[in-house]
Amino acid sequence: MGNVRNYRDLIAWQKAMELTEKVYRATRTFPREEIYGLTSQVRRAAVSIPSNIAEGQARKSTPEFLHFLSIACGSRAEIETQIMIAKRLQYIDDVEANEILSLSSEVSSLLNGLINSLKK
Repeated sequence: MGNVRNYRDLIAWQKAMELTEKVYRATRTFPREEIYGLTSQVRRAAVSIPSNIAEGQARKSTPEFLHFLSIACGSRAEIETQIMIAKRLQYIDDVEANEILSLSSEVSSLLNGLINSLKK
């Protein structure tokens, strides 16, 4: 992890923060009846990714960091599924959904790269 002194230096964390922001902006227009359903669920999953990266990195133990990165990967997959559901229900348009899915895919690649670098 070279020059990483703190989780904010990790590109995976930075991109996860960007993804979280995009999810929050997109879900502003979801129907009111979804506030405690899909809106809340996808927002919690989004927040979980950078939060788990931060918590894992702060633990100072590689096995613990890997555990938290694994949780972040699961949350990322949740977002993908929930955004596809929102798209099917026409809560989100194709362009916005595709932007989120593309960024989610980028976060996935970064998380996998980080995991692989820690396993060496």
